Amino acid sequence: MTSKPPHLSNQTLIDELLAEQGSLTAVERFSQRHAHAEFPLQQQYYRDLLPLTQPKVGQQYAFEVDLDKCSGCKACVTACHSLNGLEENETWRSVGLLVGHSRGSEQRTVTTACHHCVDPACLNGCPVLAYDKHPVTGIVSHLDDQCIGCQYCVLKCPYEVPQYSKSLGIVRKCDMCSSRLAVNEAPACVQACPNAAIAIRIVEHSDVVGSYRGDDGATTAFLPTAPNPAYTLPTTKYITKNAAVSSLEAADYNEVRLQPAHLPLMVMLVLMQTATGIYCIHAWLQPSLSSRESFQFLFLGAICTILGSVASVFHLGRPKGAWRIFLGWRRSWLSREAIVFGVLVKTALMATLLLRRWPEWERLHSGFAWVLVLLSTLGTLASVMVYHDTCRPAWNWKVTGFKFLGTTILLGLASVLALGSWTGALPTALVQPLTTGLFLGSIAKLAWEIRLLRSWTNSSIQSLRKSAILSLESVPIITRIRYLLLGVGGIFFTFILLVQPQNSKIALALLVTLLSAEMVERYLFFTTVAADKMPGGFR
Repeated sequence: MTSKPPHLSNQTLIDELLAEQGSLTAVERFSQRHAHAEFPLQQQYYRDLLPLTQPKVGQQYAFEVDLDKCSGCKACVTACHSLNGLEENETWRSVGLLVGHSRGSEQRTVTTACHHCVDPACLNGCPVLAYDKHPVTGIVSHLDDQCIGCQYCVLKCPYEVPQYSKSLGIVRKCDMCSSRLAVNEAPACVQACPNAAIAIRIVEHSDVVGSYRGDDGATTAFLPTAPNPAYTLPTTKYITKNAAVSSLEAADYNEVRLQPAHLPLMVMLVLMQTATGIYCIHAWLQPSLSSRESFQFLFLGAICTILGSVASVFHLGRPKGAWRIFLGWRRSWLSREAIVFGVLVKTALMATLLLRRWPEWERLHSGFAWVLVLLSTLGTLASVMVYHDTCRPAWNWKVTGFKFLGTTILLGLASVLALGSWTGALPTALVQPLTTGLFLGSIAKLAWEIRLLRSWTNSSIQSLRKSAILSLESVPIITRIRYLLLGVGGIFFTFILLVQPQNSKIALALLVTLLSAEMVERYLFFTTVAADKMPGGFR
């Protein structure tokens, strides 16, 4: 047996081992630890949290969260963020809190992520087919290279799952770490949870559908104060042994926050609806108009149509891929809206140029006038459905339809009156009835909006109350400006125009004021909409 060197003669075996360990690099230590392991060292802790087999027909993978085990440590959030290389303010998993109202009542932390729904709203609404639901695993994945950054999936998903990245110009979301599952590795959140509160299970589609869209009309609760699961059929299962959890409420249930304004969409919607009003009035008046006067109406409508179409492009994170927006026409209302408005732009240009070049072709021009009415009306109806399809109560088809119809009528009349007063394109006999219609329409819309807002404050629907609170408390000045502009433009200036029908300056002031009023209304339309959300939610 060889003797130890003098400088090691007083060291114990432990000292020697520590010295040897200190000489190894991190890579060497990792290599030694896994050199003889068939599976990663941690797999012994999470193998029971993964299915033994792949899903069969009519089945899919799903998250299972044990509310009794979740401690709210957010290890799952950190692991997901680190593994997927997310941006600083981007998160695919969130932790919220469920609380009771009585003293000493239960409370639970809850971790949420994408629910990989049986009927995913993000997939159904995407206009460029940038989502895919795997035929075997059922995992809903986002195809980054296909995405154009329209963010419609953000509005469609009731769980705030898709996250928009301004730097990348696209949306991204959780894919259940599908690449890890493919090699029997647990997703980052499952592996990171110290309490084994998250697992991957196999669920039956029929069970999910039966629970949330049962034939008896009853809907099984998904999670307290969470969005209605019948909309998308989420597959995540939250389990607990404490029945009192069902009576809890999200800690942030009453929280209100303003939503993005979507300025390009504001401009697009207002201008497209203005064009619709112009085309409808033009088609009605065309028999009494000269070719020159008819051209002026069409030219103004075409300008609004083109500017509205151009504005919508600025909403996209990747505008170069906008040509693919027609791909989702079978399911997406946004795709249908884009197709109709695209055809409308080309038809408006063609009608305007043909009238300029061959004014004597009266039947052709009359036909084009009514085609423009049809296309613009269909486009406006598609716009209504784009927002109704998000299942947000403040955007239901009745509310959105009345708002969009009001904008169409008011700005259509205001544009025609302004054009007629400056160019003489409007027959004098029609100035008075059109002005009267604008006056009455403005009063009706102002009264309806005030009444609607008041009804929301007392509504039994939480999201409508939140929308009212946002309008009256978060942006009260902007709400008052909206009513003031509508009153000044639609009532005051219109009344003056009734007295002085040929006053072109008042007609122009009327148009500018009403246009501003509708822009502010559209700003409130986007920023004050509220929807049910998961506890905690994503920031």
